[in-house]
Amino acid sequence: MEESEDVPKDFIKLKSEKLSVDEVSELVISPYCGAVSLFIGTTRNNFEGKKVIHLEYEAYTSMAETEIKKICRDIRQKWPSVKHIAVHHRLGVVPITEASVIIAVSSPHRAESLEAVMYCINTLKASVPIWKKEIYEDEYSWKENKECFWANSEK
Repeated sequence: MEESEDVPKDFIKLKSEKLSVDEVSELVISPYCGAVSLFIGTTRNNFEGKKVIHLEYEAYTSMAETEIKKICRDIRQKWPSVKHIAVHHRLGVVPITEASVIIAVSSPHRAESLEAVMYCINTLKASVPIWKKEIYEDEYSWKENKECFWANSEK
């Protein structure tokens, strides 16, 4: 395979079905890269002493996809050697232990892909219009990401 055949790609998906780590990681594999870094955000069963039953996500889908594309562009400017980027985020109900978000980045060397994955999840939580509702045994709470710029600007 010539490098021209393996042009950098971004794979962005918001979906209500269960996310697959294998599917996401396979999207970014490249013969030119020695590193694939992954972040998998899962639903945990507790928050501040409360038992979490599940999470629910809602998104302004078209705007969320646009913002994720901007994050991918930023990653490519900061880490030019990054080859492929995949960001899959689940919408709707996400049961305990299942993935809410999976991010994968490939690059020739590990440092760039690891840094890019961390940048991607932190920036996604701060700027992408995806909202999380935690469902507890007897109540629920819409969660605000501490990184979220619009939430912090009003305080």
